[in-house]
Amino acid sequence: MAPEVCPNCGADVPRKAKACPECGADERTGWSEQTHADNLGLPDDHFDYDEFVQREFGPKKAVPRGIHWFWWLVAVALIIGFFWTWFRR
Repeated sequence: MAPEVCPNCGADVPRKAKACPECGADERTGWSEQTHADNLGLPDDHFDYDEFVQREFGPKKAVPRGIHWFWWLVAVALIIGFFWTWFRR
């Protein structure tokens, strides 16, 4: 059964059409569920996540860096300032 809108070019497809009148896409070449999913760039069923990460980001593992010492100092100063104004009342 033909879709209402061609997934290949976006043209309106008549109800019982065998192919898109604009681009010629049909069940085999353009609007079958499998063909439509081919253009989405989805990974295959045998997708290897570790291999993908290795290929995209290289062999080096990311090492989380903690919070910079300056921000710890700012946090401690704010806490001390808060308590100083609280007890000074």
